[in-house]
Amino acid sequence: MLWLLLFLLGLSAGTLGSIIGLGGGILIVPGLLSADQWFSQLPDFTPQTAVGTSIVILIVTGLSATRSFMADKRIDFKSGWLFFLGSGPGSFAGAAFNERADEGIFFILFGSFMLFVSLLLIVRDKLPKAQFSRGWERTFTEASGTVHTYRYPPVVALLISFVVGVVSGLFGIGGGSLMVPAMMLLFGFPVTVAVATSMFMIFLSSITGSIAHVYYGNVVWQAVIALVPGAYLGGRLGAYIHKKLPAGIVVTMLLLILAGLGLRFIILGV
Repeated sequence: MLWLLLFLLGLSAGTLGSIIGLGGGILIVPGLLSADQWFSQLPDFTPQTAVGTSIVILIVTGLSATRSFMADKRIDFKSGWLFFLGSGPGSFAGAAFNERADEGIFFILFGSFMLFVSLLLIVRDKLPKAQFSRGWERTFTEASGTVHTYRYPPVVALLISFVVGVVSGLFGIGGGSLMVPAMMLLFGFPVTVAVATSMFMIFLSSITGSIAHVYYGNVVWQAVIALVPGAYLGGRLGAYIHKKLPAGIVVTMLLLILAGLGLRFIILGV
């Protein structure tokens, strides 16, 4: 029963994470923190071990989703590699901060961050659109023929992606909860490219974050073995579902999930 439930947790996290570009840690971290209450075979998870284990799983989810999005040419690889140059070092810093995190403070910060991002998504249409006159100009053509052009300064992208990396290493959620809204609101990415590029960046930054958490001894390998098959299948399934959903539904799902989990974690931390 334990292995089946962990498989289903990995499947659910991989599927949801790939649909909205978050990676799946938003389900894995809370799932692991409550798993030891039901199964004596697992050790008592702390925020540190739940995050460390989650980041290892994000490698699998990110790889699986990236392979699916590559087939449809939805990933902006040039931007993804640039974002990784910031998020990679940031994930190391986040893992170091995680080592010193008090559980109550961890929950409150995690929840507050999610609520803040969900608020940005609610008012996104009323926010002034960032228009950069200089920087990298990228063009993406949808299957329907619609052409999207967006531009952003590489230095700004590096700074934001570094913060994303810190969030990933600290909370174990992959950083997509910040990077996807940033790409949409600041850089003008179409939703489908933002999600696909986010999953590629999550795959890369999760590798560096995992190295740091393995060093700190924060990975529960028993749980990793059980979660990996479901996470891999979920990553491919989520990427497939994402292709079938209108962009507005994807954004609404992202908003509701972030707001709901944000409130839950604040309540747990108080």
